[in-house]
Amino acid sequence: MLKKNRIKDLHVKNLSQLVDAHSILYHKEDLLAYDCDGFTIHRHLPKAVLFPKNTKEVSSIVKYCNEHDLPFLARGAGTGLSGGAIPLNNEVIISLVKMKRLLSVDYENRRAVVEPGFINLKLTNSISEKGYYYAPDPSSQYCCTIGGNVAENAGGAHCLKYGVTTNHILGLEVVLPNGDVIELGKQGIPDEPGYDLLGLLTGSEGTLGIVTKITVRILKNPEAKQTVLAYFDRVEDGSQAVSDIISAGIVPAALEMMDKTAIEGVEAAAFPVGHPRDIEALLLIEVDGISAGIEEQILRILDVCKKQNVREVKVAESEEERARWWANRKTGFGAMGAISPDYLVQDGVIPRSKLPQVLKRINKISEESGLRIANIFHAGDGNLHPLVLFDARKPGETEKALDAGSACLQVCAEVGGTITGEHGVGIEKKEEMRFVFNEDEIQAQTNIREVFNPKNLLNAGKLFPSPSRCAEVKKEKKKVGYF
Repeated sequence: MLKKNRIKDLHVKNLSQLVDAHSILYHKEDLLAYDCDGFTIHRHLPKAVLFPKNTKEVSSIVKYCNEHDLPFLARGAGTGLSGGAIPLNNEVIISLVKMKRLLSVDYENRRAVVEPGFINLKLTNSISEKGYYYAPDPSSQYCCTIGGNVAENAGGAHCLKYGVTTNHILGLEVVLPNGDVIELGKQGIPDEPGYDLLGLLTGSEGTLGIVTKITVRILKNPEAKQTVLAYFDRVEDGSQAVSDIISAGIVPAALEMMDKTAIEGVEAAAFPVGHPRDIEALLLIEVDGISAGIEEQILRILDVCKKQNVREVKVAESEEERARWWANRKTGFGAMGAISPDYLVQDGVIPRSKLPQVLKRINKISEESGLRIANIFHAGDGNLHPLVLFDARKPGETEKALDAGSACLQVCAEVGGTITGEHGVGIEKKEEMRFVFNEDEIQAQTNIREVFNPKNLLNAGKLFPSPSRCAEVKKEKKKVGYF
């Protein structure tokens, strides 16, 4: 049993009294596992890690940190890719992994209530026998938490048709940075009069409050679905096929693209499916809905691909084959480890019509940096994921990778897009916020943060450039109350 009386740090000792005996870590060797999230380039040790089991414990921890000016942050599964859960300021980490219950399911009103540590895919698995599922499906859905999805407003392959996390959130219970507990979207009714606080909290990257309960929308399984795999000898042809499919009035559930380097990675990793190694691009296209209309949509998609010089196009002949294709795609990021010691994934968004132009510019960035860049992305909604491949053991190569990633985001912004679609800003992209916002716009957003988080103790140093302008450093902080 943990000997709490042996804890030397007074604050850690006091915090340990707020949770169970085995629900706190404070030894350096234990804290090493929490020095980063999925963005491993930056690492910082937390002061301690606590594992509350309910909202009351979260609130008590937050109140203590607020009263003693201790920086703190919430953490889910640690799968985030932008450094949002990295303890830059020696924070107390509030890990929500013990709050992992499915609290209720209301099939009649198509909603479920979960705790923040509940795994994304586990929700679909829990309700599939009744013919329902949870739509947001980030590639890490087998291990990421719904609380983390709310913080980042996570998307996934099927967000083209079904939307991102915010489109499926009906209510939140939130612990504010002073420890107060509020409820938004009571009884699962999201459209309450007044400001859209649900929308504000979703995607705020853990800077405005800590979510402790989530009411989500669940959907009835579609009657039918079919999946198409198309191989192209030119990236331009694959890109044009994407635009032509949408222009034809077809809205696939998913429309994914991989380039030659990405294909090399997935075929060298755990779930190869036999993609030709000499093709320049592939499209993975899925349609779903009423059975009567699926076959017609598939025929139209096949026709579009043929008009764009597709080398080969095929329809999955079984659910097993479909599942293998998706496993190959959804493990794409990790698969880069089969062809590179390290990789940095970016998350820009562009207009679909700019795909050929942007992919050419990314290829030029690759040539100029001397680093390979693989592209795996949600082509249907223009959400790009350039993966910069590098070797951190080589002096200067990490910096090259960061510069190349930033250059990719600048290209996205220049063509009318933005710097993130689903991975969040965190610490990785906070300076790139200036690609899409001017100083006044950034200041307006930090003013909102101060309403919720006036001491800036909760997840400080994330999301916005620091300082957003010189005046922010000089001005005296106002005392702002909570609503």
